[in-house]
Amino acid sequence: MGNPAKRPKNLLLDPDAVARGEQYSVRHGTSLSRLVGDFLRALPLDTPAAALSPAVQRLWGVAARSRSGRESYREHLYKKYRGR
Repeated sequence: MGNPAKRPKNLLLDPDAVARGEQYSVRHGTSLSRLVGDFLRALPLDTPAAALSPAVQRLWGVAARSRSGRESYREHLYKKYRGR
């Protein structure tokens, strides 16, 4: 597969998330770009949403604009917190 040329992308990110990512990257000796790239490479492209963790389902739902991902996550939260 080699090392294809990198492409710049403009992303709109929450400032708190960026600050947290920067702190994490300093502590772990990596870069924010590498963290984001590693996360994006780890996203499954052919896995059914039901097999994903709730956090990834939420992100997957946002990326795909899927209501089913949101509904699954809401159901997860309801089951987890309904007694509180």
